Amino acid sequence: MTIAGAYAACRSIAQREAKNFYYAFRVLPQHKSDAMCAVYAFMRRADDISDDESMSLPDRRVAMQRWLEDWRAARSSGVTDDPIFVALNDTQKRFAIPDSLLEELVQGTSMDLEPQPVSASGLQTYATFDELYRYCYLVASVVGLVCIRIFGYTDPQAEKLAEKTGVAFQLTNILRDVKEDVERGRAYLPLDLLGEFGVSIDRLKELSSGAAIYPRERAMLFTLGSQAEQYYGSAQRLLPLIDRDSRAALWVLVRIYHELLHRIAKADSDVFSHRISVPTLKKMWILLQGAAMALRNRVTA
Repeated sequence: MTIAGAYAACRSIAQREAKNFYYAFRVLPQHKSDAMCAVYAFMRRADDISDDESMSLPDRRVAMQRWLEDWRAARSSGVTDDPIFVALNDTQKRFAIPDSLLEELVQGTSMDLEPQPVSASGLQTYATFDELYRYCYLVASVVGLVCIRIFGYTDPQAEKLAEKTGVAFQLTNILRDVKEDVERGRAYLPLDLLGEFGVSIDRLKELSSGAAIYPRERAMLFTLGSQAEQYYGSAQRLLPLIDRDSRAALWVLVRIYHELLHRIAKADSDVFSHRISVPTLKKMWILLQGAAMALRNRVTA
């Protein structure tokens, strides 16, 4: 397996699966785009193992552990025929990405495989926003901390801003996916937020089954959206700290995710009657703007 072939295999995975992320990859310089595809392919493999409902949870835990051990062996020996590991090893060397960040990334992906607190209604839950923030850190902020090493930065403030930007993205995903998550036995809306608005887990189940949404439930979702909106402020402060040749990629990501949050708000937080998304044409327009920004940045570099 050549390094070029390994990166090509990872790019194929990203093209097929990455959706919003791949739009951002397109406006990066080639070597950075390749690196992002390698990281994404690694994340995707971990997600696929975690979400493989053809296996029981115990079997998924075993599969995840075996895969993780295979990656660790590939890292220590430098010998592997797995194209994702080949490309990722090269990416880590090029961009000084520590194993510890990728270990945290897998830890975040694996959280849904571990026993979590279960409500009386049978859904996995988080008791407080602080607990939810920790989950968001592991599944999204760690990705941001990996990405900025590929993007390039010198100001250490970038790391905290990348953490909060990742939380903004994940809170947006949580809002969009409330219905689907409840159907899969998970409620990422923390119990303290539900309690503040007098919304029960049973009520979330009713909403996911087609019940009409009430003003207090819209207000609850709007409150979480407002929290996400605050974190998007960190994304704006992060942009000028990133190397010029990578700012357009981060801008594209932020614009697409922020647009999704805006569309949830425009739907008056009704994420139950239909799945809210950013239309492909809108994403393409954002990508074109990002490509123009990338070109300007290269000319003026």
